Amino acid sequence: MHALVEIMSKLVALTEEERQGIEEAFPIKTYPKGSFLLKEGQISQDAYHVIKGCIRKYELQNAEEKTLDFIVEGQGVVDFLSMSQQRPSNLFFECVEETTVAILNQEKENKLYKRFPHFESICRTTMEGEMGAKQAEFTRFITSTPEERYLFLLAERPGLLNRVPQYQLASYLGVKPETLSRIRRRITLKK
Repeated sequence: MHALVEIMSKLVALTEEERQGIEEAFPIKTYPKGSFLLKEGQISQDAYHVIKGCIRKYELQNAEEKTLDFIVEGQGVVDFLSMSQQRPSNLFFECVEETTVAILNQEKENKLYKRFPHFESICRTTMEGEMGAKQAEFTRFITSTPEERYLFLLAERPGLLNRVPQYQLASYLGVKPETLSRIRRRITLKK
């Protein structure tokens, strides 16, 4: 079953026509490890919902990669600023591993909303919930020490620690790889 049809079916009973509309509007594609779904300078046209795999969202600051997030199964990623203002993105979306996504295109999405108006409110409610959770995570993240950030990852996203290279994880935590090694060592010694 199409991943988005499965998700929507949990929220509302879908007709066969609605199922077909979702499948047509949002294709599913698998990208190899190292593929870029968005690069700095491109204008974002699509959003991505991860079905399987992991996407790293990062930007370049003074020629150094700064990891902003890791998007995994059940999560989505989009550069809203680039898409809404049709201006070049500052972001990169890179597949950390082979990644399967549903591709969400704004134009196709709007057509689907016109055909099935109740989808818009369902999608908006879902997106508001996801954005609220991301906002809370971001607030907790920027007010935490690197060690607290790492402990949060251990508690809330433990699978991520084995899926991404240490230097990317260190960048995400806002530290150098050596500092991450020291944090891990300290935590291990405390146990």
